[in-house]
Amino acid sequence: MTLCPIALMATCKKCPAVGFCPLKEVIGDYKPEENAGEAAKPAATDKPAS
Repeated sequence: MTLCPIALMATCKKCPAVGFCPLKEVIGDYKPEENAGEAAKPAATDKPAS
């Protein structure tokens, strides 16, 4: 649930304090991009060369 007034009006990414805000994931709407990119990558398969 978003409780931060800045996150309600804009988003956490547009907030000037997003770099040092300790509660951006708790009371804001911040979602880390790093984990989302890794989840979208397909798993590597080891196929023997024939």
